[in-house]
Amino acid sequence: MATAAENIVDISGLAFAYPTREIFSNVNLTIPRGQITGIMGGSGCGKTTLLRLIGGQLRPSRGVCKVMGQDVHRISQDALYELRRKIGMQFQLNGLFTDLSVFENLAFPMREKTDLSESQIQDLVLLKLNAVGLRGAANLMPSELSGGMMRRVGLARAIALDPALIMYDEPFSGLDPISCSVVGNLIRTLNDALGVTSIVVSYDATEALKIVDYVYFLADGVVAAEGATAAVKSSTDPFVHQFIRGRPDGPVPFHYPAASYAEDMDVIIGA
Repeated sequence: MATAAENIVDISGLAFAYPTREIFSNVNLTIPRGQITGIMGGSGCGKTTLLRLIGGQLRPSRGVCKVMGQDVHRISQDALYELRRKIGMQFQLNGLFTDLSVFENLAFPMREKTDLSESQIQDLVLLKLNAVGLRGAANLMPSELSGGMMRRVGLARAIALDPALIMYDEPFSGLDPISCSVVGNLIRTLNDALGVTSIVVSYDATEALKIVDYVYFLADGVVAAEGATAAVKSSTDPFVHQFIRGRPDGPVPFHYPAASYAEDMDVIIGA
């Protein structure tokens, strides 16, 4: 992996828990500049939580999370807001304003966070929409878009302010194979063309491994495995092998932790 100076994100000894459940006990990972890094794991392993920790929406109980050299949980609120201007986010459920057109969805952050004129905003919005193949859909409402189109609008909004870091939360979720391929190719193309750094959170191993350079697998509160994409695809590690091939048997259990079936039945019968 890259040296500390070349990393856009450095996480060490990170621990976090919700009131009723521990999510991370000791997470260590780095995100190199200019690459696409995948964060993978089963549902509930903390993938989206990790993005919220990187963005400063959540605070860890222990550990350090540095983004562009700044500890996001120890800087001032003003400094955090300034740092967030350099981060683009594509939300898992797209996060589009339902009462605004596609054009207005992209124009919104430009009007809120810049001093650009309306003519400049118009040119910039159309440029971003053209990059994702949707310039002709500028006047449509979100309700008029397909799932794949909404995902692409979300991607265009994520790059609206030319961020240094873009985070994608489940970009392939709910898409058909063709849309998955289109979105994946866009993420790869835009990352390389814009010279940005991308984090792709996904449980879809098939699609994610087509575009990422390096991948971390989260499980049981830690990084269970990691490696370059080519190495991961041929890995014999039991966890990696089970996950990327979707095997039902392996280190990842099917059942959520619970008391024995007999104990639960006794409780129910006793009640």
